[in-house]
Amino acid sequence: MDPLEMISSPTATRPMLGMTILVVEDSLFASEAMRLLCLRSGARIRRADCLRSARRHLEVYRPSAVIIDMGLPDGSGAELIEQLSHSSPRVAVVAAVSGDPGAEAAARKAGADCFMAKPMTSLAIFQRTLLSHMPPEYRMTGPRPLSDERVQPDPVAYKDDMAHAAELLREAEGDEVLAYLGQFLRGVANCAGDTALSAAADRMDRARAGEAQLRPELSRLAGMLQERVGERLAI
Repeated sequence: MDPLEMISSPTATRPMLGMTILVVEDSLFASEAMRLLCLRSGARIRRADCLRSARRHLEVYRPSAVIIDMGLPDGSGAELIEQLSHSSPRVAVVAAVSGDPGAEAAARKAGADCFMAKPMTSLAIFQRTLLSHMPPEYRMTGPRPLSDERVQPDPVAYKDDMAHAAELLREAEGDEVLAYLGQFLRGVANCAGDTALSAAADRMDRARAGEAQLRPELSRLAGMLQERVGERLAI
């Protein structure tokens, strides 16, 4: 453990005091949930929104744990998971997170120590998942109460994600961008419980595969994104 991290000792209510967590996540809404979970747990947080940014962070410092979204704008999170799982010295915990249940197998194969399913809002599950894989010096001995608290990310972050998705859709050139956009929207919609948007992303993907006409689906999706950017969201 970094000597500087020993200055702060974990407590029953803040069991991650002294830890620094790098969250590699492209969604502002999902990142806000992680920020609140870390804050309530006592951990410091740094964020990267893509593989390239994450690697720049890791050149400068070594966090206690890294939480990596499986779908990122410049590649799969599995790439970074595999890199970190074979690095020396190794980050104590390499965790994967995704709204796609099928992503867990790929994350485990790449070397992830644990997997968290989106939406991740439970403080108890977040703490238990990470701390159970941390070295003994990071863990408190003896029983401690588990919080039943759930974090609620700021809806403004969701609105920002919708604005970003709308911009991607306007400038989309080629199937690769649309494939990423569908993945991004499903992940964000899953975190926010926006089933209508998730269904629209699925319809776009089916149209991309030739099951329907693509242009009408893109037009409908653009309208839904603009509605969400302009609304006062109550999530």
